[in-house]
Amino acid sequence: MKLDLLYEIDVPKPWAKPHPYGQREAEQRAYREAIEQIKLGDKLGFSTTWHVEHHFREGRSHSPAPEVIIGALSQCTEQIRLGFGVTLMPHAFTPPMRVAEKVATADILSGGRVEWGTGRSTPMEQTAFGVDRDASRAQWEEAIQAVVGMWEEEYFEFHGKYLDFPRRMVTPKPVQDPHPPCWMAATSEGSSAVAGEKGLGLLSFSILQPIHKMAEHIRLYRAAAAAPKPITRVTTNRVAAYTLVHCEESMAKCEESGIWDSVWWWYKNIAEFTAEWELPHLSQEERDKVFPYLMQQADGNFDPKSFNDHDMIVVGDPEQCYAKMLKYAELGVDQLICYVQFGYLPHESVMKTIELLGKEVLPALAKEGVEATIKPAPAPASAPAS
Repeated sequence: MKLDLLYEIDVPKPWAKPHPYGQREAEQRAYREAIEQIKLGDKLGFSTTWHVEHHFREGRSHSPAPEVIIGALSQCTEQIRLGFGVTLMPHAFTPPMRVAEKVATADILSGGRVEWGTGRSTPMEQTAFGVDRDASRAQWEEAIQAVVGMWEEEYFEFHGKYLDFPRRMVTPKPVQDPHPPCWMAATSEGSSAVAGEKGLGLLSFSILQPIHKMAEHIRLYRAAAAAPKPITRVTTNRVAAYTLVHCEESMAKCEESGIWDSVWWWYKNIAEFTAEWELPHLSQEERDKVFPYLMQQADGNFDPKSFNDHDMIVVGDPEQCYAKMLKYAELGVDQLICYVQFGYLPHESVMKTIELLGKEVLPALAKEGVEATIKPAPAPASAPAS
């Protein structure tokens, strides 16, 4: 199993200075630190760094232009692959021809190191861009087919349901022949199976759920990927799953860095966002069932350490992190995406995480030679429900 990185560019409030100066200062620092962290990951053997496309995600993710970040990284890294995690494919976000142009340009600048993740986004972003939500899945698939055609053919034209594109030479063409590997973001069992059926790599963005649920997503993906109907000529039968990761010399050091406050910030933020934008039709009682820890924390009855106790996240010293990561490998994860820059964690502690993972955990994983399997792990009897 390989180790990747993921960057959403978290910029949590409160900001030190009044708006707009506090926001600008915090964002500039977060970007600067992310670049430094990724450069270290490149030197230490991390496989891929993934960069999201999110819009209007106040505090949580200030990363709307992954192509710009990847372009910068292409010039200051040498080995690490550079992943779009993801480009939003419904046409109102970015026309397919623009996606083809920017991803191919990044592939050239990086010398052929791009991984191309694709997705559809959330209602909050879709409505702001005028995306037809009912057509978003069909537009996503049509856009992928158009983009790879633009890369593979000297002159290309396309007359589909949503895109009517006249004969043009789309430039530039990517370095990777015929094109960079294509992935699909998935958060449910149904979407995992779709990724497998269409011959796409699985970017599993499900998080803070019992680990046996991830095993079921992977099982369904592998079953569908065994007899795919590929929509591109690069079939990618791989699973990359992400979770929060923090590693220091000891658990006490992790706690000194404020790990549990940062874990709780992450959960609270995504829970409140999901409840507001993706589950607005639910009553408060129903929302409490979906995100029970919000109410429990308010009542003083929940400790975010529980996420770590049940292997939903990876926190601890190198030996503890290694043991937890082996469980992900046994589920069938090919690439564990380490989300290391989150919440209030200081830059120095994130650098220490990357250093320890690179120098101690990565060599141990390589020495172990763990092969991904499809065997689901049994559900812990007392694991928190998602």
